Amino acid sequence: MNLRTFIAKLEKEGKLQKIPKPVSQDLEAAAVINGLGEQPVIFENVSSKRYRVAAGLVSSRELVAEALGIPVQKILPTLSKAIDNPKKPKLLAQKGAVAPCQEVVEEKVDLDSLPLLRYFPSDGGRYVTSAVAIIRDPDSGPNACFHRLMQIGKNTFTARLVEGRHTHAAYQKALAKGKELEVAFCIGNSTAVMLAAAISAPTGVDEMAIANTLDDTPMVKCKTNDLLVPAESEIILEGRITLKDADEGPFVDLTETNDIIRKQPIVEIDCITRRKNPVYQTLLPGMTEHKLLMGMPREPTIYREVSKVCECKDVALTLGGCSWFHGVVQIKKKSDDEPKKAIDAAFRGHGSLKHCVIVDDDIDICNPQQVEWAIATRFRADSRLYVFKDQPSSSLDPIADKPPGQKARVAKMGLDATIPLSDPKHPASKFKRHDYRKIDIGKFK
Repeated sequence: MNLRTFIAKLEKEGKLQKIPKPVSQDLEAAAVINGLGEQPVIFENVSSKRYRVAAGLVSSRELVAEALGIPVQKILPTLSKAIDNPKKPKLLAQKGAVAPCQEVVEEKVDLDSLPLLRYFPSDGGRYVTSAVAIIRDPDSGPNACFHRLMQIGKNTFTARLVEGRHTHAAYQKALAKGKELEVAFCIGNSTAVMLAAAISAPTGVDEMAIANTLDDTPMVKCKTNDLLVPAESEIILEGRITLKDADEGPFVDLTETNDIIRKQPIVEIDCITRRKNPVYQTLLPGMTEHKLLMGMPREPTIYREVSKVCECKDVALTLGGCSWFHGVVQIKKKSDDEPKKAIDAAFRGHGSLKHCVIVDDDIDICNPQQVEWAIATRFRADSRLYVFKDQPSSSLDPIADKPPGQKARVAKMGLDATIPLSDPKHPASKFKRHDYRKIDIGKFK
């Protein structure tokens, strides 16, 4: 379901907080979202702009599951299936009915009309945090991903392009030819579109085809270029990544710490198309929505690699590990060498993973207390700890070494917190967890 359909569903179920009072786009709106614990919220008056502002719609696995119409435990297999079976979306005809995202066309661009938020006093400017960028690589075709945008003018942003990723690679090819790279930024998207854009799909696979497998995602051609965008997005910013650059940052990133100021490309916006009575969607940088959207799409890639070496049951990138650095992998263990193989495979499945815990299938990997219990009772540091020195890492890690012009590097760690199967000193029966029987407590009230 698209964004506004999901908002209406949550409102009907009493799960949406509405804020009719005036709220400032500078610091105050972000503070209110955080104060509400990132529960779904819609602001009806942000700095007197004509846009409503929504947040918190992807702030839990339960909300993600509800938006996709599946149980929570089906998120990982559903994502895995969509990655393996992308389905080309239908293209809306240019003639006839108007696509929802093009009900209003603004050829005179004024980004000040948008309720762009400032989240922290240290921010380099007002930011767009939820934009899905659509580009086309001349070799591999269309690509969708997230890029933060810092407003620097009436029609300009600086865009953070992570080195080596698809948009950066396509931009480098355009730069080598002295050409700008066409781009469209989509704001106010379905959960399916947001999840798909966060997936590092294999080269040549269109993320919007993955989104279309998750949920029906019709596309439409932009007004000023040939890019295809989700027809049910709330707002589309059509433009070009130019040959010029400017400072971008500082900005609070996934780790809840400030990312550095960098020279990044300037984006010029040529046209804004939008729905009538549009909803501007925002994400709090460094908080739960940001982390879940980063982490959940990586869980299937870890699952896939671990499944090659043992029976993998489930994978979770934990919120405490920024949904990026810490992973818990649940396996059905058949031999004592499998946890080490699973650790190696998990690091192959997600290159930014830093600490990996392997647990048995009696542990709820989404329950931090159970995972810690498994470490406390089943892990030995002298024989079940695996340390890997000087490994490729993530630029987001504040403590990683970051040589100029090279990939970040850091030590990584794997913990085998599973029951030993072939240790006569520690028979498996010693590790059985006992649960109290379930009763109907209402009978005793």
